[in-house]
Amino acid sequence: MTTTAAILVEGLTKRFGGLQALDGIDLEVHRGEFFGLLGPNGAGKTTLISVLAGLCRPDKGRARVMGHDVRTEYRNARRMLGVVPQEIVFDPFFSVRETLVIQSGYFGLRHNDAWIDEILEHLGLASKADANMRSLSGGMKRRVLVAQALVHRPPVIILDEPTAGVDVELRQSLWAFIRRLNQDGHTIVLTTHYLEEAEALCGRIAMMKGGRVIALDTTANLVGLMRDRVLVRITLAGGALPEAFAARRVSSEGSSHVLRLGDPCEVEPLLAQIRESGGRIAELSVMQPDLEEVFVQTMRGTLGSAEPT
Repeated sequence: MTTTAAILVEGLTKRFGGLQALDGIDLEVHRGEFFGLLGPNGAGKTTLISVLAGLCRPDKGRARVMGHDVRTEYRNARRMLGVVPQEIVFDPFFSVRETLVIQSGYFGLRHNDAWIDEILEHLGLASKADANMRSLSGGMKRRVLVAQALVHRPPVIILDEPTAGVDVELRQSLWAFIRRLNQDGHTIVLTTHYLEEAEALCGRIAMMKGGRVIALDTTANLVGLMRDRVLVRITLAGGALPEAFAARRVSSEGSSHVLRLGDPCEVEPLLAQIRESGGRIAELSVMQPDLEEVFVQTMRGTLGSAEPT
């Protein structure tokens, strides 16, 4: 007997007027995964999350959370899910603790004080428990959004850009807490534009573009698609970049260039041509491509989509 998936999406489509927000999405997130959902703005990530949370209805297809259909079993599906939205939305009339008590009530939870205290402590909100929501900084308000998503102990947690615009201290404390929840068995789905976070945290990643999943694989396999390529950052003190390598430029800033080479062996011919043309090298560094480079090439269509696993 197969284990019920934490999230199962089959043939999901959604159109808003002339915009095809979701275009036949198929996706399965396993229980206990730390899963990344990446894509540029407008890729359909937030629409997909809205469908899972029951905030909008798909035109076709179905979605399940811990085996519960988000349309026909909405209450059960919603209890299984905690969502941290991108937008900072709050009620200005309540304190932090009152906000979490009220959120507990939405799920029929009474005497939830011990868990609320634990959340407040781990998110660095204990000292602000009795502060009015209006008095908090943007970073503190975002911490409260995370706390609200966790207050009913959902087995599946979706974090939609949770660290956008927050300080380094919050980012570190948040990830330490989320890692602990994942280790305790919670399924985590993360969307983020900080790709170094996704690379460090996520075991598998789906990349979306135009309402479709165009790449899906383990993080290691995705990065491994470019294992035979290297990036070279070179700063010239004199001369110009050899014409044969100009087409390899990823970016340029003044006399500093980043080149994409297909093989580490191409570094020596590059240096030789610079010397032959009378150029001088002020600085040189060789870098291995990371998830950000894979993401950029996938979005451009210059890197083949990974096979789903």
